Amino acid sequence: MAAEKAKRNGRIRQMVEVYRTTKVHDRNLPLALLLCFLAPVAVSLLLAWLLSGAWFGWIVWPVTGILVGILLVMIVLGRRAEKVAYEQIEGRPGAVGAVVQSALRRSWRGSEVPVAINRNQDAVYRVIGRGGVVLISEGSRARTQRMAADEERKIKRALRNVEVVHLYVGPDGDGVPLPRLSKTLVKLKPKLNRNEVAAVYNRLVSLQAAPIGIPKGMDPNRVRSQRPR
Repeated sequence: MAAEKAKRNGRIRQMVEVYRTTKVHDRNLPLALLLCFLAPVAVSLLLAWLLSGAWFGWIVWPVTGILVGILLVMIVLGRRAEKVAYEQIEGRPGAVGAVVQSALRRSWRGSEVPVAINRNQDAVYRVIGRGGVVLISEGSRARTQRMAADEERKIKRALRNVEVVHLYVGPDGDGVPLPRLSKTLVKLKPKLNRNEVAAVYNRLVSLQAAPIGIPKGMDPNRVRSQRPR
């Protein structure tokens, strides 16, 4: 019981900290969360009045509305906190690594460590999933094009029949915004099944020697907001 209580209190403190951190950069957060909570409660009271005249209905419907409101608050808080965190790290070296580390779904496999990097800290990351082998370039598009092409040639030498998809995250051109990177990967047309994903990943990892001195990705959940002046 004591362990469960401590765990529950830890989650509450974590949510409070996430709320405080997010509110610094998202001034509309309190109003949004208040509306998310009040709307289901109001709807539940209306349903209780329309559909049930018994006292039992006046208990069940409002309780249901409160639970739904709490769930919506948690979902909206998580999404807005994630958006703020990505905005804080977008454009910084290692931002793509943070997404690879913390936001990819289980059907995708990759590393926060890039497979190629230059002295300007432009980097290329590699992830493998149902959408195939994807090379994600971060930094200058002009500088990363050659790096990504070199990595594709290496992949083709090891796995000739595997299709390689290129994505770009950066300030140049019509790249993929960092907050939408995970969704973009999920929307790719399936090319590999689960067993093939594991086989391709293991094959490429066995051939890849990690570069020296590369920055690891930043965890968006650990990004702390700057104190307002």
